[in-house]
Amino acid sequence: MRAVIQRVKEASVRVSGKEVARIGRGFLVLLGVEKGDTEKDLSWMAEKMAGLRLFEDAAGKMNLSLSEVGGEVLLVSNFTVCADCRRGRRPSFDPAEAPEAARRLCEALAQILREKGLSVKTGVFGAYMEVALVNDGPVTVILDSRKRL
Repeated sequence: MRAVIQRVKEASVRVSGKEVARIGRGFLVLLGVEKGDTEKDLSWMAEKMAGLRLFEDAAGKMNLSLSEVGGEVLLVSNFTVCADCRRGRRPSFDPAEAPEAARRLCEALAQILREKGLSVKTGVFGAYMEVALVNDGPVTVILDSRKRL
């Protein structure tokens, strides 16, 4: 499971010209689910994401988590995050999980984050989405559950 996390001042998702989700300060997360991802990947990702200290404290150090700043999460499924670009010029999306299994894990991640007390909004799984954001920093990190050890 891979996540591209961007600290944002605000972010939104539109589908067919209609806004379906909007957050203020928090994380825009582009989530890719890979073949073979399990509940262990899901648990690790949720814990890591919820605990990341990417917001500044009073001293200007990145020392605060989402919950400590009242931040929100906009979780957007994105199979292209799983792309393998090692060969040629056209990415291979073979590492991406099949849609129904990926949907289940994306929804489960959103639910786990909500259970941790976070406000979570989502895009529309499988839809063509227009994602808008105001990046804060910019601060962008990548989490990969297969590189957790």
